[in-house]
Amino acid sequence: MTTRCVMILSHVRRPEAATYAETVTTHLERAGVACVGPDDTTSPIELVLALGGDGTMLAAAEKARARDVPLLGVNFGHMGFLTDVDADALGSVIDAIAHRSYDVSTRMALDVTLTRSDGTHSMDWAFNEAAILSLMRAQPAHLGVGIDGRGISTYGADGVIVATPTGSTAYSFSAGGPIVWPDVEAVVMAPVSAHGLFTRPLVISPSSVLEVFVLPDQPSGVEVWCDGRRRLTGGPGSTIRSTKSRTPVRLAHVSDVPFSGRLVRKFDLPIKGWRMHADD
Repeated sequence: MTTRCVMILSHVRRPEAATYAETVTTHLERAGVACVGPDDTTSPIELVLALGGDGTMLAAAEKARARDVPLLGVNFGHMGFLTDVDADALGSVIDAIAHRSYDVSTRMALDVTLTRSDGTHSMDWAFNEAAILSLMRAQPAHLGVGIDGRGISTYGADGVIVATPTGSTAYSFSAGGPIVWPDVEAVVMAPVSAHGLFTRPLVISPSSVLEVFVLPDQPSGVEVWCDGRRRLTGGPGSTIRSTKSRTPVRLAHVSDVPFSGRLVRKFDLPIKGWRMHADD
């Protein structure tokens, strides 16, 4: 009989998350489920458990996606929008893992390819977003945007964000982008502090190819941050190509609170007088 195994990642600067991890490990091992840390590369894990905030979730997403297993998040951070439950749900988390009694949803990811003017290229992926920013933050980036091989507009801006529905509540939202429900497959393109008339975010088909071109008059290069964790760089003449990835991220769910309820709770939205509760 194959031993069941779960990978646990906890926020390194939150002692309460480490204590929680020890408690979870003790109870799961009693239930016959082994627990390993994030450095393990050989154990046949069935789930990744992230204990922290959204940063911990993004780190854990790398592990879960690479191993094609679900990711369950417990919030020990501030917003914790990617996580599924708060830390007071310890009992339900342990029970759900021990009995495999959780639901799993599939979240779209992006493949990101940066091609430089000399023909060299670098590839990465994003769960939340790819943020294309000027290397010289004191000067705007000069960027052109095209969809499916046709130019749309050029921008003088701090940058451009290309986001998934999951990432629409993160950096893209701060740049004025729309919130997209996670079961809607779409790509959001949001300019950051852009100059001009056509500076509104765009929502495009997941089957489209979105390209951001670094114009030749760009005084410096750009950096592309994938989920704020992995960095690519390119000079003038570079092209950043974003497409829907064939490899999604799978999220495990213990809570039955719908997305609308999560929005109300996390952003403390005013719904007084509304005829329904936020979590109905």
